[in-house]
Amino acid sequence: MNQIYNLCALPQKKRNVDKKNLAIIRHNCIRRHFRQRKVETMDKVKVVLYGVGAVGSLIAKLILEKEGIEIVGAIDVAKEKVGKDLGDVLALDKQLGIKVSHDPDAVLSKVEADIVVHTTTSFLKQTYQQIVKVIEHGANVVSTCEELAYPYLKAPEIAKKLDELAKKHGVTVLGTGINPGFIMDTLLIALTGVCQKVETIKMTRVIDAAKRRASFQNKIGIGLTVDEFKEKIERKAITGHVGIEESVSMTASALGWELDTIEVTTDAVRAKSGRVAGLRQLARGIRNKERITFDLQAYVGAEKEYDSIAIEGVPSIHARISPGIHGDIATVAIVVNSIPKAINAAPGLVTMKDLPVPSAVLEDMRTYVKR
Repeated sequence: MNQIYNLCALPQKKRNVDKKNLAIIRHNCIRRHFRQRKVETMDKVKVVLYGVGAVGSLIAKLILEKEGIEIVGAIDVAKEKVGKDLGDVLALDKQLGIKVSHDPDAVLSKVEADIVVHTTTSFLKQTYQQIVKVIEHGANVVSTCEELAYPYLKAPEIAKKLDELAKKHGVTVLGTGINPGFIMDTLLIALTGVCQKVETIKMTRVIDAAKRRASFQNKIGIGLTVDEFKEKIERKAITGHVGIEESVSMTASALGWELDTIEVTTDAVRAKSGRVAGLRQLARGIRNKERITFDLQAYVGAEKEYDSIAIEGVPSIHARISPGIHGDIATVAIVVNSIPKAINAAPGLVTMKDLPVPSAVLEDMRTYVKR
């Protein structure tokens, strides 16, 4: 006990604290000490990576920086990654003793993962069997699949199946990211918490696509002619931003609004050369009138990046984040920060609006996990 008191010793300049306050300080210090000891005796949170692409690799690197959490497996189908040590795939200066495998069953049978971080594709129909396999192995899931952020809109039957299967196996499934997952839904939902009335919500996000990854630039059609852009958008050869309808639907659901329809338009933004510099995507949630408007502009040469919010109601709320929240950095952060919340959540399919307020994981990951 004397050792603990020594740990709680006050700096010389603060030793004039009265006895009552000193006792409180020492009491709190002792509590922190034993709480930390308890955390350190818990098993580390075990993570399997399902997808080690651009975003998955960034997530892996952030996890490696955290205490109380460890990567125990990695899955990817890319031939140039399968069989290699994860440390080499991540271009680290050391090996991690984890071989990347193309076989989910082999990895998930070998280790007892608390959670799988899933980062393979944007579309739920393509990820469905992958997520089912993880659930059947008894692991929680946090995924960057945009359509999983609020799957009740486009795939209610798949959502129902995932929810039932997750409950059967006692695990939680969550889709999240910066957008959808935060900027155009969760953040707005939280801001309405101080409103007595809400009439309309408008969110504008402007991104300089020149600062984003090549895969994102390709997805929004940079360099195409306008006719090529229209044709490829029409046949879904390029997708534009995936998830804007899910964000509208999640926001409306949180407010109890049953929308009549969601209208989405996607138009090319032209560069001076006449070719496509990016896109502007507008989503409108209609309930008698236009209630929710999301305006996403992503193009090369955007002079100012920002996220602006206009909630008209009682009171009205106008806010602007400048420069806007960086997509990749924030996606990596919210995925890792959501790990303990997903583990703690009741079994089933959940969305960000179902979980506690998002918050940063700054201490040992085990501090945030309820076991």
